[in-house]
Amino acid sequence: MELAQVRLLVTDFAACYRFYADTLGLRPQSGAADGPYEKFSPAAGSAGIALQDRAMMAAVLGELGDAASGHRSLVVLRVDDLDAYCAQIVARGAVLLRGPAPMTDRMRVAHLKDPEGNLVELQQWLLLRG
Repeated sequence: MELAQVRLLVTDFAACYRFYADTLGLRPQSGAADGPYEKFSPAAGSAGIALQDRAMMAAVLGELGDAASGHRSLVVLRVDDLDAYCAQIVARGAVLLRGPAPMTDRMRVAHLKDPEGNLVELQQWLLLRG
């Protein structure tokens, strides 16, 4: 078994597409900016994030509401230089909720939200101290 992706159900596909592609700088698989589906990949690693139009999945499953309520996901992206990456994405319009700041003695993080309100955590792993 292999984890292919984590898929986020979104109502404003175009805004989310721009956020993951233009603001965060992830690489879209096909360039389907209008949806109903697109997978995004970072420059390194094999994990991916995908967007799926919520209305399309509601029609398939018949049990999804029109909008999500509360925080239902947390997308985590690891970066080598958290301060530099945060400066880049803030310059492209991202709004940080918190950080960059230590989370544990092994990790620094920053948090923001995508246009649908999904939480995104940016992590920089630190060397173990001692």
